[in-house]
Amino acid sequence: MGEFEELPEHVNELVDSFIAEPVVGDLNVGITQYTFYMFLAVAIIFVVLFIFKKKESVSLVPQGRFVNAVEYVIEFARKDLVEDILHSTWRQHFPFIATVFFFILVNNLLGVIPGMHPGTGTIGVTFALALISFVYFIYVGVKKDGGWGYIKSLKPKGVPFPLDWLVWLIELFSTFLRLITLAVRLFCNMFAGHVVMGTFAILASLFISRFAQGVTLEAFTGAGISLLWLLVLIVIYLVEILVAAIQAYVFSLLTAVYVQIAEEDE
Repeated sequence: MGEFEELPEHVNELVDSFIAEPVVGDLNVGITQYTFYMFLAVAIIFVVLFIFKKKESVSLVPQGRFVNAVEYVIEFARKDLVEDILHSTWRQHFPFIATVFFFILVNNLLGVIPGMHPGTGTIGVTFALALISFVYFIYVGVKKDGGWGYIKSLKPKGVPFPLDWLVWLIELFSTFLRLITLAVRLFCNMFAGHVVMGTFAILASLFISRFAQGVTLEAFTGAGISLLWLLVLIVIYLVEILVAAIQAYVFSLLTAVYVQIAEEDE
């Protein structure tokens, strides 16, 4: 059908729309659309927390859906992301891990809104997040055992020579590999989701536009197909909202696990 002949061109335009473009200045010194929406996400987090604290201070008992919803998410982050994994040291690491979780969550949810390009939609921001998490759990390990002690801790005890050094090399490589996997996992999942949603939106619009040109049997059939694409798009949209939350959870959970590994005695 003619609609599918036009699809590759529209998909190419869709993918090109994800290329970073300067909103202020240039690519070297300036603000791109991703940076803009990243700052918007940070602003939203501050506004939500400000309103939450203001409403919470009114009463000792949480009142209102907004306060209860925010408190539920905070408790979820505290219990499931930090306390259940880090146990006795959870208070020390909760501010960092919760900040990472909420930053990624709000950015991801902004990305579900058509036309928005949040920070997590570019590999530069996801790599920066991964680097921050990487430096943090390395810092925790070095603080506990010292620099050389942390390096030696990667070599398991009780493993005979030379297997112990082989395992140490594998552990050292896997430690640095975490930096890449954290960044790529988050970026690829969000980018792929945006492309899939955009593609189904294009399919729906192509058939609807053909129907708008004239009511014919072919156009009517196309409109029915368009409705099918639209229903699939709604399902994918709901799934993408779920994925946005899951990816924020997975990134933060892995960060907590890496911190827990760095704090282990063995």
